[in-house]
Amino acid sequence: MRFSNFHSGLGISDLISKIKDASYSGKWQEALRLYNEIRISGAQLSDTWVLPSILKSCSNISFNLGTAMHGCLIKQGCQSSTSITNSTIHFYMKYGDLDSAQRAFDSTKNKDSVSWNVMVHGNFSNGSVMAGLWWFNKGRFAHFQPNISSLLLVIQAFRELKIYSQGFAVHGYIVRSGFSAILSVQNSLLSLYAEVDLYFAHKLFGEMSVRNDVVSWSVMIGGFVQIGEDEQGLLMFRNMVTEAGISTDGVTVVSVLKACTNLRDISLGTMVHGLVIFRGLEDDLFVGNSLVDMYSKCCNVHSAFKAFKEIPEKNIISWNLMLSAYILNDSHLEALALLGTMVEEGAEKDEVTLVNVLQIAKHFLDSLKCRSVHGVIIRKGYESNELLLNSVIDAYAKCNLVELAGVVFDGMNKKDVVAWSTMIAGFARNGKPDEAISVFKQMNEEVIPNSVSIMNLMEACAISAELRQSKWAHGIAIRRGLAGEVAIGTSIVDMYSKCGDIEASIRAFNQIPQKNLVCWSAMISAFRINGLAHEALMLFEKIKQNGTKPNAVTALSLLSACSHGGLIEEGLSFFTSMFQKHGIEPGLEHYSCIVDMLSRAGKFNEALELIEKMPKEMEAGASIWGTLLSSCRSYGNILLGSGAASRVLQLEPLSSAGYMLASNLYANCGRMIDSAKMRRLAKEKGVKVVAGYSLVHSNSQTWRFVAGDVLNPRADEIYLMVQQLHGVMKIDCLKLLDGLFNIEFNG
Repeated sequence: MRFSNFHSGLGISDLISKIKDASYSGKWQEALRLYNEIRISGAQLSDTWVLPSILKSCSNISFNLGTAMHGCLIKQGCQSSTSITNSTIHFYMKYGDLDSAQRAFDSTKNKDSVSWNVMVHGNFSNGSVMAGLWWFNKGRFAHFQPNISSLLLVIQAFRELKIYSQGFAVHGYIVRSGFSAILSVQNSLLSLYAEVDLYFAHKLFGEMSVRNDVVSWSVMIGGFVQIGEDEQGLLMFRNMVTEAGISTDGVTVVSVLKACTNLRDISLGTMVHGLVIFRGLEDDLFVGNSLVDMYSKCCNVHSAFKAFKEIPEKNIISWNLMLSAYILNDSHLEALALLGTMVEEGAEKDEVTLVNVLQIAKHFLDSLKCRSVHGVIIRKGYESNELLLNSVIDAYAKCNLVELAGVVFDGMNKKDVVAWSTMIAGFARNGKPDEAISVFKQMNEEVIPNSVSIMNLMEACAISAELRQSKWAHGIAIRRGLAGEVAIGTSIVDMYSKCGDIEASIRAFNQIPQKNLVCWSAMISAFRINGLAHEALMLFEKIKQNGTKPNAVTALSLLSACSHGGLIEEGLSFFTSMFQKHGIEPGLEHYSCIVDMLSRAGKFNEALELIEKMPKEMEAGASIWGTLLSSCRSYGNILLGSGAASRVLQLEPLSSAGYMLASNLYANCGRMIDSAKMRRLAKEKGVKVVAGYSLVHSNSQTWRFVAGDVLNPRADEIYLMVQQLHGVMKIDCLKLLDGLFNIEFNG
């Protein structure tokens, strides 16, 4: 390297001074030029303390220049200087050459504390955590004096490796070495204890002589929130602000907002948002994301979006949180629009984004979008992401593509309990209970089922309505020790009720130790399903006596029980008192249930009057008009039925139910031409008619029977048996008529 000789008029001491100044100021090239002046002059350096500055300058320019300088120092016989070898060790550590650094360390005859600290710090900085701890322990035996930076790295290493017992031992060493009063060390120890036992962390916090540092308070607040002690964390925050008078920072705010989110305390969360604005923390990305999450979980999606818009530099987490907020709050159209904005702005997308897209796709039953996302997953190489694949299985199943869901499931290298549970639920909800039960049996051989798996199994058993299988599922829950859980107990109640064994439902209900409102509502629904309306009313009285406040679901179950049980007066009485006595605002489904109740009893005028009196913001939907149409078919009310049919077809033109009900209405009234027109209209519009079917259980297998089905491999046998049954029924009918004739004739 050549340098211009422009300092030749200066003395050696002046050049040395200038070298040190240049190195201190970060002017590495200038420091080297000055050093080269000395070398060219042939003068000997009496002050070797300048050489570490030269080595530092080299290390900040290139690795090759640094190694060349190291070689020059060895030739000059300067390797015995401790300060020079320490600089050499630091140089090699900086470039990640740990072996060369150790050789330089080993060649040092007079190692000092700086030598050991450089080795400790260098190993930690290069990611060699275990090696860093090894050098720290070795240095302790050599009685070296660690610096604060080394101690902080050591404590951090114990936290990362979760070697807490050794961390506690180092705490004793810190106290003996006189470092325990240093605030940064205290805060690091606080973080260590907060991860293990907050009691000891709180004790250490109380022993701190000075508690005016926001980091100390943040560690304690975050520690309480982390273990679910949200109220205690908020109390600490209040003491920090009001008693200690310490200004909050972004880290503290994130912990406080997390506590508000966990407690669903939007009022306090909004106050913290005000503090964020007052403290000028609104530009903090972590704070902004926490605000979006807090408002989302507190069901205020409008405020979540406002907080989202105020984030100046959004990252992928910001976009994903806002997408999740819309999905969580059933604002799927808004989520779809936000997805479009992400594409327009070129925002980054990751696996979480794809999970959100699948959530949107399954809501709209968009099977094409599900396939598209699945393709992206394959192209991006995300197939090892279990959460993502579980979401694909769930989305396919919800879009009635359960066979494709099964293909994805079978292709998974590693199936966790979530994957198995999702597949079981997918088969059950697609009307394939036998397949769902089969998957559960396979699961039982590979992983331990959890509560969700058991509940999905019970849903499958409820759909199959097979009592023997239901008892088997109940036994599994008992053996797993899960039958006492309220969610499992509620599923057992529902399962037995759909199998027609109301006594078993009652027994299961009575065995639930801590009943919640969902459990009570399920039992009312069980009585409803089995036509026990009076028992449903009596149980509702017990709910009130128990001090449990009913909700809209409980009210709907009770109204439905009254409707199917013919208890019109009781049902109407409860409906009119829902809001006054129980604070339940009647919804569209409650009005639909009362319309069903009245029209079942042939009270069509009262049903129409109720529809007209519905609140203006609540428009009668297809379910209400469909209920009316169904009763009109039963009573042969062609005039009202025709009007109801036109409403149903207008509101749901692609649903087969309206066309079939209208066709049957006209057929029952002898208007066969109009009946045929309805069926032809459904065919022209491409409406797929879902045929009704019956299930028969035989030899642990479920058989499905559909009228007019000729594709069944045993169709000939089935129709022969049907003809024989019809023949027997005719014979029995003739015998009955003969008996009646003889009675009437003899009388």
